[in-house]
Order: sequence, then structure tokens, then C-alpha cells
Amino acid sequence: MSTNDPEVRFDERFSDPGSGATPWETVRGVLESAQLFWITTVRSDGRPHVTPLVAVWLDGQLHFTTGAAEQKAVNLGGNRQVALTTGCDHWDRGLDVVVEGVAVRVTARPALERLAAAWAAKWNGEWRFRVTADGFAHQDGGASLVFAVRPAKVLAFAKGGFGQTAYRFDGGRLAEPRT
Repeated sequence: MSTNDPEVRFDERFSDPGSGATPWETVRGVLESAQLFWITTVRSDGRPHVTPLVAVWLDGQLHFTTGAAEQKAVNLGGNRQVALTTGCDHWDRGLDVVVEGVAVRVTARPALERLAAAWAAKWNGEWRFRVTADGFAHQDGGASLVFAVRPAKVLAFAKGGFGQTAYRFDGGRLAEPRT
């Protein structure tokens, strides 16, 4: 099973009668087009840390950046399991999506070059990065680490015809991303 062919499970317990599974293509479209995600990491004392960020879906993985001294980067040093969420703020329409997986640094120059181009294309050039040996450099000179999250599990919550669909990848194992 790959991120192109997930195992799909529709959960009738949390869905309206007559509703059905959200197609993976629809969920992937949300991941590709979302302008904002919220990432949840875990602090060393077990408390959650949640913060917004921009991310890019590329090659079946969700990618994000962070400064090395930012709380999420510090948290990832001790626990690389994350959840990234996106969707809309309406209870009766739209689709909310949660991606669970392991965040792994991306350091291979060809992958970083492709990701820098993807960020620039997604936001019409507003997010431009220069590739460095450690990740990305911003136009203002700040540095960012780049991470990839290969989904172990994705949850889609359809609203206004409520339906909950789970997608499992590689048997739901928290697999290492391909970097």
C-alpha cells in the first residue's frame, strides 16, 4: 500500500445515514490546495504544542519548514510524531483533514530544490526559499529546516452530510518519509 493507494475505511458510527466515504482524490486535493495547516507536536514534558504553518503536498508527503530554535523544531528533536490539520471553520460545510505521521528532515539537495519550486508555485512567488546545506534560507536571511511527513493515517471529516473516512498507508505504520 502506498500514499497513492491507501486502505480506505468509512466509519458509520460518526457519519450521517446515507453518506459515504470521501474519495481519496478529494482529500488529496485539499492537501494540495490548503493555504494553512496547524501542526501538533509534543513537548518534552508531554504537553502538546499547536501552531499554524504553511505546507506543501509533494510526492505523497506533506512538507513544512521551521526555524531550528522554534518550539516545534525543539519538540521534534525528542518526538518526531506529528499531526497536521487543515480544513474550514464551518461546522456545516467543507472538509477537514488530519494527517498523522513521523516528521523527518529533508536534506537532499534535489528534493530541497523541488520543494523550493513547489512553495514558490503554490503561493505565486510569495514564499521563496534559497536552498542551503541545512534546508532553506528566507529572502530576509533567516534559515529554516525542512521536514517531510509521510502519512501513516489520514482522517477526513465531511460536513453538511457528515462522514468520517480513514485512510491508512503502509498498514498504518509510522513509516519514515522518503527524502
